[in-house]
Amino acid sequence: MKPQTTRRILSRRDFLGTSLAAASAVIFSPSAFAADQQKRMPRPGSKFGGVQIGAITYSWRSMPGGVENIINYCREAGISSIELMSNDLESFLGAPQNTAAGQNARNQTNLSQEERARLAKEREAATAKYNEDLKKWRTSLPPEKVKQAKKMFDQAGIRVHNVKFSPYRWSDEEIDYAFRTAKAMGAMGVTDEIGEEAVKRLAPFAEKHRMKAIFHNHMQFATPGFTYDTFLNVSPAVMMNFDAGHFFGSTGIHPNEIIKKYHDRIATIHMKDKTGPKSKPANTNVEWGLGETPIADVLLLLKKEKWPINVDIELEYPVPAGSDAVKEVKKCVEFCRKILS
Repeated sequence: MKPQTTRRILSRRDFLGTSLAAASAVIFSPSAFAADQQKRMPRPGSKFGGVQIGAITYSWRSMPGGVENIINYCREAGISSIELMSNDLESFLGAPQNTAAGQNARNQTNLSQEERARLAKEREAATAKYNEDLKKWRTSLPPEKVKQAKKMFDQAGIRVHNVKFSPYRWSDEEIDYAFRTAKAMGAMGVTDEIGEEAVKRLAPFAEKHRMKAIFHNHMQFATPGFTYDTFLNVSPAVMMNFDAGHFFGSTGIHPNEIIKKYHDRIATIHMKDKTGPKSKPANTNVEWGLGETPIADVLLLLKKEKWPINVDIELEYPVPAGSDAVKEVKKCVEFCRKILS
């Protein structure tokens, strides 16, 4: 895997690990919240020309997290379908907080070598305890709490089509929890980053729960010899979350070549606008309409062929001054609507 790809995967995992505690600080009365939202905002609708436009909730990582806020962001942006990041869901469900994350943020500039070693041991112990507590919590979570979360999304008119748990390094019991919870949320599957070990680990659980194990690509297609076939041959339960932006930005190849070939094994498409690999700057996220990703071609292909593939906005370009991530996602929704309507 190329260094740039590794940095992106790590940043996503850091986001999952460190934002759980912050998100859990936002607490509302679910029933009161749902009733208030029903009164204040219309139900969102983001299916245009037969193509379901949604968003991965990672798009709102710069804003306060949690199920209640995510629902609010969806309704403000007009989003009716999402790939839900698991930290937002688990914080609502009552997951224990990671105190080790706070310890990692300590400034160690003026500390002696002995003090740094002591803090490292403390962090290691805190991380081990957190992982143990989290596993215990996950494997004993009552189903009623998950049903409550699903009800909130249902009342708001928002479908959770995937949950991004990224669980392949977890214990068997926790992976089982991930699929069980995603299924209870009405999702088609659990998403993770693509890799041979991840695919082989998650496929049997997807088969067991009659769900899909869905895998997201970064710049792997720029590596000679890379193909989806290696992973798809593992199990019919394996599906792809094709990131058209990463694909185009790193290869310069039209995304429709992959979509046409694998349309029956692509569950979702992540959409973003990027410059191509030969541009200056190369392979760079930009505001929609300012880059080279053939977004319109992809959307119109899906519209023409009527393939049931979800298209999820993944907001990765810097949010302009005076705006916020919700407003920018709303612009992307409107961008898609104009093409498909």
